[in-house]
Amino acid sequence: MTKKLLIFAAALMIFAGCGKSEEEKKEAEQLAAAGVKKVKVLEVTQVSQYTYLRVEEDDKEYWMAVTKRDAKEGQILYYRGSMEMKNFTSPELKKTFETLLFVQEISDVSPVAAQKEAKSAMGNQPVKPELAKQDVKVEKAAGGVTVQELLSDPKKFSGKEVVIAGKIVKVNNGIMDRNWIHIQDGTAAGDKFDLTVTTDQEFSEGAVVTLKGKIALDKDFGYGYAYSVLLENAVALNK
Repeated sequence: MTKKLLIFAAALMIFAGCGKSEEEKKEAEQLAAAGVKKVKVLEVTQVSQYTYLRVEEDDKEYWMAVTKRDAKEGQILYYRGSMEMKNFTSPELKKTFETLLFVQEISDVSPVAAQKEAKSAMGNQPVKPELAKQDVKVEKAAGGVTVQELLSDPKKFSGKEVVIAGKIVKVNNGIMDRNWIHIQDGTAAGDKFDLTVTTDQEFSEGAVVTLKGKIALDKDFGYGYAYSVLLENAVALNK
């Protein structure tokens, strides 16, 4: 009897392994190598500043908390890094979670799929999309800098927080666990007139915003996406 049970269990394991395609197995390996977890949302609970998610990872269920975001049951999410809290009580929910993961980096886009898309779109000669200089004129923010001032002497601002106002001319959300925007204010340093910005917030193309963030120099994300000047983790001061 025991022998039959062992054979049955082994058959189940083989069958379960066959359920995944080679592509899915490869993706799982790539996600694991990058330290990324893939989960399915089973339950969503919204409070004022957080979204609580009951998720399923393989055959394991657990709760996580993320900065408030739209989420739906059945949605697939990808996250990297977490802080585990034991017996955490939510004052708003009046509920205690035996174990709760606080997650910062989360996205509904698989980094593996995004990487593939980038490769496919860029082919053998990866290049960033060309952006045209728009006819805009945005007043310099109080206590801030202009695109011209920043791009004329970027080393002066390296690692420092700056405030800058501009018009959003391009938006790309959910890439590498962040949103990417390009702003122009009508000024230029030679042929440089556009500033690339990363942020956790969502913005609309055409909006005029005042942003605060930290300047990073010479950031290279691969596939031709290298930036000599980048405004990172920006937040809107006038949103």
